[in-house]
Amino acid sequence: MKNKFFPIFIIFVFISIFIIFYKGLQDTNFYTPETKVNNEIPSFSAELFYSNKIVNSSEIFELNKFYLLNIWSSWCMPCRQEHSLLMDLTKNKNIEVIGINYKDTKINAKNFLNELGNPYKKIIFDKDGTKAIEWGAYGVPESFLIYNNKVKKKYIGPLNNKIIKEIRFTVK
Repeated sequence: MKNKFFPIFIIFVFISIFIIFYKGLQDTNFYTPETKVNNEIPSFSAELFYSNKIVNSSEIFELNKFYLLNIWSSWCMPCRQEHSLLMDLTKNKNIEVIGINYKDTKINAKNFLNELGNPYKKIIFDKDGTKAIEWGAYGVPESFLIYNNKVKKKYIGPLNNKIIKEIRFTVK
C-alpha cells in the first residue's frame, strides 16, 4: 500500500506546483506606479546648474503658467532619444521646460547640452538624486506637466510624439 501511495502523492505535488505556476503566468497585473495629479509641487531649495545659485521652488514656478519639468541625465539613452522633442517643444511660448539633471556630473551634462542643444529655461542640479525623489520620480527620464503649482500629468519614460501633441493641446 505504501509503495502505491508514494508515486500518487509525488504526482499530486507536481500537478499542484504546475497549476500554481501556470496561474501565476496568467496574471498580467504588472506593477504600475500610481500617478498622482493635482497635487501641489514639492517645496524645495536647489542649486541651479549654471549659476550654482540656491533657489526655492517658488522662484522657479509661477502661477498661471504651464511648465514641463523633465528629469534627465547625460548617461540616459532614452533621455537622448526624447531630447529633440524637448527642443521642438521650446518653440511653444505657452510652456517653459525646466530640467532636473539627475545623478550626473556637470562636465558630462554640459557636453550633452552642447552636443544636442539646451531646451531648458532653468536646470536644477541634482547630484545625489534627492530632488527627483521628492518629486516621486522612479528613474530617468520622467516628466511632469505643471500648472498653478500643481502636477497636472506625469509621464514615466521618454516622451514621444503622441505625448508632445497631448501637451501642446493642453497648453493652448
